[in-house]
Amino acid sequence: MKKISYNYKTFDIIIAGAGIVGLSTCYTLLKKYKGLKIALIEKENGVSLHQTGNNSGVIHSGIYYKPGSLKAKNCRKGYKMLLEFCNEYEIPYDICGKVIIACSESEIESLQKIYERGNQNGLENLKILNREEIKTIEPNANGVKGIFVPQTGIIDFKEVAHKICELITDLNGKIILGEELIDIKSTSTNSEITIITNKNIYKSKYLITCTGLYSDRIARITNPELKIKIIPFRGEYYLIKKEFKNLVNNLIYPVPDPRFPFLGVHFTRTIKGDREVGPNAVFAFKREGYEKYDFSVKDLLDSVFWKGFYNMTKKYWKIGVWEFYRSFSKDAFVKSLQRLVPKITSECIIPGPAGVRAQAVDAEGNLIDDFLFVENKNILHVCNAPSPAATSCLSIAETISEKILF
Repeated sequence: MKKISYNYKTFDIIIAGAGIVGLSTCYTLLKKYKGLKIALIEKENGVSLHQTGNNSGVIHSGIYYKPGSLKAKNCRKGYKMLLEFCNEYEIPYDICGKVIIACSESEIESLQKIYERGNQNGLENLKILNREEIKTIEPNANGVKGIFVPQTGIIDFKEVAHKICELITDLNGKIILGEELIDIKSTSTNSEITIITNKNIYKSKYLITCTGLYSDRIARITNPELKIKIIPFRGEYYLIKKEFKNLVNNLIYPVPDPRFPFLGVHFTRTIKGDREVGPNAVFAFKREGYEKYDFSVKDLLDSVFWKGFYNMTKKYWKIGVWEFYRSFSKDAFVKSLQRLVPKITSECIIPGPAGVRAQAVDAEGNLIDDFLFVENKNILHVCNAPSPAATSCLSIAETISEKILF
């Protein structure tokens, strides 16, 4: 590590990571503790450039999540907080609803469980649909049974993030861009933390890390026995050509595989009016590997030499091989889409963007299916915050703020 010879800069609270969770946390703490010196440090030269800026822009209802889980609690609460925030600051969104479709009789039992979870999580006016009722909402969709979820919506989360960024500045918070957190040192009494970046050295009473794809590496600095590892999964999208947009009205989802915390390849109308299809879930050879051939030796070895990766692969290798095949075969991707919308063909779609999901995996190869925080005195690491973290961001921030006491 090259020598750093900068002056110390002192804050009451430092947050690392300017994704939507880090931004929301900074904003919430500034409102709660007026007068404290709070800074947010981000390695990129802009905010929300990774998971926040590359998701599908769906406001999630909370229908899928295990009742009582952090995902369920924060999604339902965060949903309301998000809409209130958007209404206050005139950020466009559309609560258009979505359909979840069972394409075969074998999926009806899982569909029914999703419906029951939605009711347990407090969703109102969910509706079970038969084949004909599905077509009244999505005329080109195909399924034997479905659920209409009226609470689901669409938004541009980058716009939310940029508004929060403005508000942080208005509240005298400091946003420091282009600095990567590389080390954390605590005093023997843990009363003060030294935060070292590639450009400066800072001191703070509290540190909160919301570093997404690097959350495990940052957490391991202070928790060397951390028992999870972030495994990156690239989610690739196609765009439906404009002349075929009428194949989809709003949002069409399959019944997800209950073994995975992924929702399956689906159809999404974006707030800008485009139609996206995807994402798949392909193991990425680089943590910020948005292209198929992106590669990092460090990131790859970090994944494959983790015993949890071996155990995960042993359990799910068939699905992993299928995901890679579908990634390179447009026809295979289209075949997955045709289960939901039979009329779609390869002619209808063109390559779209991709995102990378930070998925925590434990040593037994289990994919962690809930938000995960790791705390030690005056340091808190957000170690797993996948979807619906964007929908839940303001609630997650409130949860974190309750742990910070002055």
